[in-house]
Amino acid sequence: MLKRIFLGLLLVLVVLVAAVAVKTCRTPSQQLAVAPAPKLEMDVQAAARRLAGAIPIRTISSLDDPAANLAEFDKLHAYLEQQFPKVHATLKKEVVGQKALLYTWAGTDAAAKPIALMAHQDMVPIAPGTEKAWSVDPFAGEIKDGFVWGRGTLDNKSNLFAQMEAIELLIASGFKPRQTVYLVMGDDEEVSGLRGARPIAELLKSRNVRLDWVLDEGLLILDGVLPGLSKPAALIGLAEKGYGTFFLSLDTAPGHSSMPPQRSAIGSMSAALARLEANPMPGAIQGVAAQMFGALAPEMGGVNRVMLSNLWLTEPLVRSQLQKSPSSNAMLRTTTALTIVRAGNKDNVLPGRAEAAVNFRILPGDTIDSVEAHLRKALGNDEIKIKRYPGNSEPSPVSPTDSTGYRAIQQAVRQSFPDVVVAPGLMTAATDSRHFSLVSGAVYRFSPFRMKSEDLARFHGNNERLAISNYGEMIGFYHQLLRNTNAAPAQ
Repeated sequence: MLKRIFLGLLLVLVVLVAAVAVKTCRTPSQQLAVAPAPKLEMDVQAAARRLAGAIPIRTISSLDDPAANLAEFDKLHAYLEQQFPKVHATLKKEVVGQKALLYTWAGTDAAAKPIALMAHQDMVPIAPGTEKAWSVDPFAGEIKDGFVWGRGTLDNKSNLFAQMEAIELLIASGFKPRQTVYLVMGDDEEVSGLRGARPIAELLKSRNVRLDWVLDEGLLILDGVLPGLSKPAALIGLAEKGYGTFFLSLDTAPGHSSMPPQRSAIGSMSAALARLEANPMPGAIQGVAAQMFGALAPEMGGVNRVMLSNLWLTEPLVRSQLQKSPSSNAMLRTTTALTIVRAGNKDNVLPGRAEAAVNFRILPGDTIDSVEAHLRKALGNDEIKIKRYPGNSEPSPVSPTDSTGYRAIQQAVRQSFPDVVVAPGLMTAATDSRHFSLVSGAVYRFSPFRMKSEDLARFHGNNERLAISNYGEMIGFYHQLLRNTNAAPAQ
């Protein structure tokens, strides 16, 4: 009897191992086979100097003061006109709202659906007290050691200027796009996009414009960041998570600290927040995350390829490992972040109110309503009042990977960066592109930056910089992407 059971178990194991091996070997590569793009003739050093010249222009946006730094945006507009004369002689320029820019490059085929490239003019300020942590003056636009340094070099003047450089070169070569091309350059992306990108999207909708596809800033070319992958990975964002902040308040009777009650406002709020943090929303390898790992699995080696090619069997184990890293965990679930706690103003007084703020980044499939329901249940205290932040936004729709837009971007990446593999991905932060679901069902998020792990902290951080060699690749990418719009996409 025992022998039969053992043999049966052995047979099951053999079949399971065989199934895993077959699935691993038969999972095909999703990479486009295309020839590298011809080397683009350009003066990349001169292009770098033009980008560097924009860094001292402090286009810092403000949520509370819409009029802040408007003169700086005027300086940037004048600088763009000066540096890119062919663009401004050929494209129609409109100022939307306060200082957002909309350029229209008319196509030769009126029947062809238009496309849009996006980048934003504004940038974040330097955190007070961090100036000395910079190797260079963050607003000098210094070129040093093969890099352009300063605030905005990554987020996001480099994308804006690379698009301008590419179009200037295309116009000089006599190129005319078949599809009308819109350039969308918001002025308040860092604080919501409600005054810039949103009005532009509404303007296009009012003109009955329906975009074939949209490309905005977003995910990166990650080099050495993804375990098990020897090649750099270019991730194209199909969607971005929603934003949900909830303000919590709990009122109790104030009193003297010499006679504390059994339950205080601070203690009750702290206990509720601890319960909330201990009970995150459920996570799984599904949706965009599953698409990403499905595209990356055939490009990996060893055990990583086996594990990711057989998620039907290994999903619980893989998920448990991914949850250990904040960046990969954010791909799997709606995340919970305790961001503000306030209570009391004197050491011998029991406060009558405790307040907190919780920020959720909402996975596509969840909603603001479902997140609030989870919040109420996890807090476990009906006395806590919940108020929604008025700027909350739902997750964006998920754009398809079988569209002409995704295919065009994938092709241009493979042509411009022959050493990388391409996969879809999910933006865990917000961009201006979320407003463009009004006018397109294919909105993508990709920035052609080569980034190692140690470089990621430079976004909104200290010593922001861009390698000049990478900037040349960025210009080449946008140049090739626009050229590809006049030809059938690679199969």
